[in-house]
Amino acid sequence: MTADMMDDAPRGNGSTTRPAPSDVIKVILADDHAVVRAGLKAVLGAAKDIRVVGEAGNGRDAVAMAERLDADVVVMDLSMPEMDGTAATKALAAAGARARVLVLTMHTEEEYLVPLLEAGAAGYLVKSAADRELVDAVRAVAHGDTYVQPSAARALARGLRRREEHADERKQFERLTDRERDVLRLVAAGFSAPEIGERLFISPKTVDTYKQRIGEKLGLTHRSDYVKFAVKLGLLGE
Repeated sequence: MTADMMDDAPRGNGSTTRPAPSDVIKVILADDHAVVRAGLKAVLGAAKDIRVVGEAGNGRDAVAMAERLDADVVVMDLSMPEMDGTAATKALAAAGARARVLVLTMHTEEEYLVPLLEAGAAGYLVKSAADRELVDAVRAVAHGDTYVQPSAARALARGLRRREEHADERKQFERLTDRERDVLRLVAAGFSAPEIGERLFISPKTVDTYKQRIGEKLGLTHRSDYVKFAVKLGLLGE
């Protein structure tokens, strides 16, 4: 499913320089498992217009390699050492890299999909479908489209609607400090002040102070208020 079918989907890193249809698409494979990279390389090897120019075992190397090799597409796993796929995607977008990111993962849930596309990914493909769809996905992403599978597209639509519906709550949450956000999540998850203090290396009294500040900013009083707020924004899964 390409961008012409997903007009409202986020658009990757915003780069406008795309290879012409006759050009060879240069791809970097980023996955910490060599056997997975070998399988992906074999799938892409059947396409005459695609060439794997590099392989990376972690996100940091993938970011450096994408710039050095002037890659068109980085096929990015999420779970990698040193720098995971989400952080690497953000780094490429922040650097204005020409390479576009196609995320390859086992997850199709909206809590994974929406943040990834917002981080700068241009496509999203479930690993179980890689043998059938990887070539088409790489081509679509390389030529400026957003590639999202139908099942993931439904999750994306739900996630975007939820973000829009709770935009005011999201703005309120973003006004909190990092520590206040941590306390909010932990209170919503059912932890007591002593338990939160132990996790955050602060005293229970300091936890109560943060809860008071959260209450003043968001109007949350009881734990049920925290839970409702956290559920609306999907904070318990973060």
